[in-house]
Amino acid sequence: MVILDGKATADSIKAEIAAEVEKIIESGGKRPHLAAILVGSDGASMTYVGHKESACKRVGFDSTVIRLDETISQNDLLEEIEKINNNSSVDGLIVQLPLPKHIDEQKVIESIDPKKDVDGFHPVNVGKMVLGLPSFISATPAGILELLIRYGVETSGKHCVIIGRSNIVGKPMANLLSLKANPGDCTVTMCHSRTKNLKEHTLNADIIIAALGVPGFLKGDMVKEGAVVIDVGITRVEADTKTGFRLAGDVLFDEVAPKCSYITPVPGGVGPMTIISLLKNTLKASLLK
Repeated sequence: MVILDGKATADSIKAEIAAEVEKIIESGGKRPHLAAILVGSDGASMTYVGHKESACKRVGFDSTVIRLDETISQNDLLEEIEKINNNSSVDGLIVQLPLPKHIDEQKVIESIDPKKDVDGFHPVNVGKMVLGLPSFISATPAGILELLIRYGVETSGKHCVIIGRSNIVGKPMANLLSLKANPGDCTVTMCHSRTKNLKEHTLNADIIIAALGVPGFLKGDMVKEGAVVIDVGITRVEADTKTGFRLAGDVLFDEVAPKCSYITPVPGGVGPMTIISLLKNTLKASLLK
């Protein structure tokens, strides 16, 4: 059983990105610039944006965080986005989700310039991804693909079961792994809350991607010997720790891991790779100008 170490892989890729940025600067180019909009004071969102700031600094990017009150109107938020769309010094823009309930998230996503949409959520980028055209791929799926590549995990001809059908992970993963590409060429089954006999599907899977958001959902008796398991879940659960909580994945690791050929841990698996994908997309955006 091999642990797919997202933290170590992310550190390696950060060094590669930093070296590339250094070359850009030496040749007279500009530093890639990532801007993030944070609405409100959600603890998890603030922590995540802070990690993005730190990652930008480490690889030599410029970064800007625009912090807005949670009571901001939708129109005022859209105006802030338009300012960044028109700011030629900014290469990539993310609006941290979730947003307050009075704001239409889809309208916000669609207001971002697709050329700066390094989260890969804009319909233009999603459409290009589905067609296998060059695009910004959403960060978590892109991070998973990168892990599979770095560890040489074979996907061609494999049966992949994805648990969860979100626009952020489940749907893009299904499309990406079914493309004629590497990683790709999978036969994909997407399972969700309405799927009957889900265990039958997972027991037939060569690759399982758990992205449901339910701690410990995937158990040992749901996985066949030699399966590859990617745990996307990351939920705060109460625990006897200094913080009063721990991070739990969708996979019951102690039961599932012994049966796997490859598995991601939580934390330290998919999470660090998500931020890496944002950095790679921002670098790509800066080079497209």
